[in-house]
Amino acid sequence: MRIEDEIKQPVFKDPHQKALINLIYTSNWIQARHQDLLKPFGITIQQFNILRILKGQHPKSISGAEIKSRMLDRNSDVSRLLDRLIAKNFITRQTCPNDKRASDVCISEAGLALLLTIDKAFLSSKVFLLNLSADEASALSDMLDRARG
Repeated sequence: MRIEDEIKQPVFKDPHQKALINLIYTSNWIQARHQDLLKPFGITIQQFNILRILKGQHPKSISGAEIKSRMLDRNSDVSRLLDRLIAKNFITRQTCPNDKRASDVCISEAGLALLLTIDKAFLSSKVFLLNLSADEASALSDMLDRARG
């Protein structure tokens, strides 16, 4: 559906305003569907993001500060998110031997298994295909990169 119809605004100041509003609206639309898919697994989008970061590091550990620097939502309270993931046995945290103030975080086998299950659920969902071909998705990604700078 066209953005004009979605937000019931037939006219925009210019194509840049329309594109920006469409981008914000679509981002929120995708996040809502992402939340809906993660809900049965008992984790949030931010927790999922942390698990994906840790999976990329596996089997190595990573500091909380480095996790925060890689997160999509950098306003997240990483310490609180880590505590919740530890309580669910999806990650482990140990004091860093080189710096007692820091900690090393690793994804657990349970966390890896959860991601595998979630990946299968995402693949079966057409929500994230966005009705775009691979070439269109690549072009969109390139345009978004260019828009950021």
